[in-house]
Order: sequence, then structure tokens, then C-alpha cells
Amino acid sequence: MSKDLIKNIDKSTVINMESLVEYQQGTVVSRTLAQNKFLSVTLFAFDKDEEISSHTAGGDAMVYILDGKGEITIDEEIFNVGKGETIVMPVNRPHALLAKERFKMLLTVVFDPNK
Repeated sequence: MSKDLIKNIDKSTVINMESLVEYQQGTVVSRTLAQNKFLSVTLFAFDKDEEISSHTAGGDAMVYILDGKGEITIDEEIFNVGKGETIVMPVNRPHALLAKERFKMLLTVVFDPNK
């Protein structure tokens, strides 16, 4: 029996990625699509003014904005990102996310296989 490497999403089906996670008032919603020691892929939907406070990640974290606009802080530098844009938050560098308006993003974290 094979193990699903990608989960929580239909296979062999064309899907609108943005529709896989819905906004909920007053919270951040997430849906994990893949998680192992090499890679993490997660969808997020942020309601307005919701945030993920400053933290670091053990891999390079690439954000792709699917809808809306967000504010991403990396090492105290603020970046405003919108639909269709992407930014990489480097490994072990402090970063935070804030929803200036509702936004959805796809987060891909790539971990160093030698660690």
C-alpha cells in the first residue's frame, strides 16, 4: 500500500487552490497538504487583522499570495504582498505575518535534508 505524500486534496482533479481554505471571522485557518522532514506545504486564510507573531523556521519558507493583501515582516523589514506575488522568508530569520485585509496564501517550507 502506498502512502499519500500529498493529502487533504483530490488527486487527478483540476482544483482552484484558493477554494481549498475558507475565511473564518476572527481567526487564521490552515490546511496542510504535505508534511515531512524535507517539505511542508500549507494553505492559510487570514481574517482581517489576524496575525502569526514573529518566529523562525527551520527551512526557507516561500509564501505565494492567492487572494487579498498581507504584510510580512522579515528581520523587522516590512513587505506588502498581494494576489499573485511571492516572497521567501529565509531559514532561521525572524518573520511575522499580518492581515491588513483578508488574505489567503500557500506556504511552502523546504528543509535542509542534511539537518
